Amino acid sequence: MMLAVERHERILDQLNKYKVIRVSELSKLLGVTEKTIRGDLELLEDRGLLKRIHGGAILEELEGEMLPIAQRQSGYSEAKHAIAKVALKLIKPNETILMDGGSTTIELAELLGDFPITVITNDLKIANVLLSKPNVQLLVLGGTRIDDSSSLMGAQATDMLKRMRVNRLFFGTTGISIEHGLTVFNSIHADWKKQIIASADHITLLADATKFEKVALIQFASIEEVDEIVTDSTLDKAAHKKLESKQMSIHIAPI
Repeated sequence: MMLAVERHERILDQLNKYKVIRVSELSKLLGVTEKTIRGDLELLEDRGLLKRIHGGAILEELEGEMLPIAQRQSGYSEAKHAIAKVALKLIKPNETILMDGGSTTIELAELLGDFPITVITNDLKIANVLLSKPNVQLLVLGGTRIDDSSSLMGAQATDMLKRMRVNRLFFGTTGISIEHGLTVFNSIHADWKKQIIASADHITLLADATKFEKVALIQFASIEEVDEIVTDSTLDKAAHKKLESKQMSIHIAPI
């Protein structure tokens, strides 16, 4: 039988594709009762991930919404560039860094190249940016392309990663919450992020202000597992104070 979290992933995937989903169709697709689907939709609505309508659900039309993915990654470019500039200053020459896929880490990759460094990544877009930079020693983790992302994942990437130890990890997340930690929508991505966190001596989260106090589907880490956060100056003051209460190191990029 499909686990609840697996159903929720499928429901959100269908919603991301078709914008409108119906209880009757989801019941047939997932092999559960309509009562179960209605319960799933109620839970996902409570987490701000969709809006229920008669007989189904639609995307929640809220500013800063986490779906759909393409829109999320294309927005807030000014903030992401500013965050990348601050993150660059944290890197020391000759370090080995691991860069997870994401629009902000791609911005950081664009800025690298003025000093010698080793970069490990599983993201094809980041690798493409770094190919022409002679000061960057590049190692690409192999694997299988997941969905429509540019990241490679799977057993091959995991096996390579287990044999490595890096000075610093730069990564992103879909949602950040003091209570619920760091969350994403997909269990494959959640498992991967757990693995990359375990492989690094220093954990640096790159996240624009819109990610805070948002909760996606699956938690992969607590706030306490992060060593420092780089975000932008539009971060809500209340969220900032909550992070400071956790003795979190926070770098603010002006925009």
